[in-house]
Amino acid sequence: MAPAPQASESSVAAHEGGDTLQQEARFGAALLRRHGWLLLLVFIGLLMPLWGFAELADEIHEQEAIVFDVPILEYAHGLAREGYDKFFVLISRIGYLHGVVPFDIALVAALIARRRFREGSFAALALGGSALLNIAAKQFFARERPSLWESIAPEHNYSFPSGHAMGSMTLAATLILLSWNTRWRWPVLAIMAAFVPLVGFSRLYLGVHFPSDILAGWSVATAWVVAVYLIVYRGAQLRPWTLKRP
Repeated sequence: MAPAPQASESSVAAHEGGDTLQQEARFGAALLRRHGWLLLLVFIGLLMPLWGFAELADEIHEQEAIVFDVPILEYAHGLAREGYDKFFVLISRIGYLHGVVPFDIALVAALIARRRFREGSFAALALGGSALLNIAAKQFFARERPSLWESIAPEHNYSFPSGHAMGSMTLAATLILLSWNTRWRWPVLAIMAAFVPLVGFSRLYLGVHFPSDILAGWSVATAWVVAVYLIVYRGAQLRPWTLKRP
């Protein structure tokens, strides 16, 4: 008769262990439901881009060649045609000074005019801060531009990270986060998914940036916008457009 209590104790322990696992599973599921968006945003929009930028920046700081830079540039140059020349010069102009910058200013002005002060503050900090960050980074790394061929649209300042890549990605990330809870989410995402790579490739086609400049610009721009978003919207507890205007 002695083994019976031991069997009973084993059953109780197993039952309690099963309850603990179920409670842990329910807690984990509740945590993901409540904070899943924030965790995903931090991982994909902040940690991964920062890691990518750090890896590239370390190589540039050590003045080491990046293996994919020259082969991709040579491929882009091999596509050169007269019709492509005009198209990519146009895309490059729209991709920053003659398109992105005026749109940035108009976006912030429109949000403020509509008394959407939190959205306007987010856009102003994200867009303006990105531009200042790019200027500082270029001076810090002081990377010379590619000189594999004579460009039809030469640039004379430093190369790393690309201002066009940062500017276009900053605008894209800002618009996507602002529109995520609206019916404009997918149209904005589709347009930016085409626009940002086009701008980046235009800089390669024109021979004024290395591919690593473009990747670094995209990475640091994404991380910056997400960081500003998390600060302005209190760690994603708030969402754009959800607060009434004062």
